[in-house]
Amino acid sequence: MKFKTSFFILLWVLVFSLASHAAELKEIQQRGKLIVAVKDNLRPLGFRDATGKLQGLEIELAQRLAQDLLGKPDAVELQPVANRDRLSVVLDDKVDLTIAGVTATEPRSRVVSFSIPYYLDGTALIAKDGSVQKLNNVAKSKIAVLKGSSSIATVRYVLPRVQFVGVDSYQEARSLLESGAVGAFAADASVLSGWVQEDPQYQLLPTLLSAEPLSVVMPKGVQYDELRRRVNQAIARYSAEGWLQQRAAYWGLPLGPSGGASRLSSPVPNHN
Repeated sequence: MKFKTSFFILLWVLVFSLASHAAELKEIQQRGKLIVAVKDNLRPLGFRDATGKLQGLEIELAQRLAQDLLGKPDAVELQPVANRDRLSVVLDDKVDLTIAGVTATEPRSRVVSFSIPYYLDGTALIAKDGSVQKLNNVAKSKIAVLKGSSSIATVRYVLPRVQFVGVDSYQEARSLLESGAVGAFAADASVLSGWVQEDPQYQLLPTLLSAEPLSVVMPKGVQYDELRRRVNQAIARYSAEGWLQQRAAYWGLPLGPSGGASRLSSPVPNHN
């Protein structure tokens, strides 16, 4: 009896694991809908406008991929996702792809696949004081950084004499900038560009301190080769045609040297 019970438990686990898998391209095409996890609070990558409609570069990318894979841009279901769940929703077969400000890194690539980059992000500095126009202006200043952020090592490498002030949120960093307690705040350029769009009294310093590729998150496994190939081919074409650069510029995103014309200069080399 114990053997039979164990056998049926093992069989149930096997059936469940086989039933729970990410959709292959053929399944997505049969379904007629591409399901994509996106951000709804990360202007200008993915956010809601005044009417509640999802907007941004990543929203347009999801729609363009739906056009390529399924023949129409509205054949996409956009599912807002929290940062902590951006990989797990792909692993748990809740979405087909994630396009939500995910940086492609080696540790992450062990559990998911990444497309070629659609945007080069990087660490940048934002300031409120109009006299702060370049890195030298804050070389010995206090700079706010999110606690545990990778921006800390990047900024320390470029500006070794700054004093860091750890913060728990963007709002806390804003308060410190408002009060003059810090001279600048270091974070992802994509996030800070949205900040400037919402509050023009702030300005981005014209230098990226690093270059970090944002990529589409896709499932691993040979059965998804065709999906990955089609997504990569599409993104390569969007870049070659200049569409990605044009749309990034439209959304006010600073572009690195590989992304075309930019308001920001080339990133400072990062050897960390």
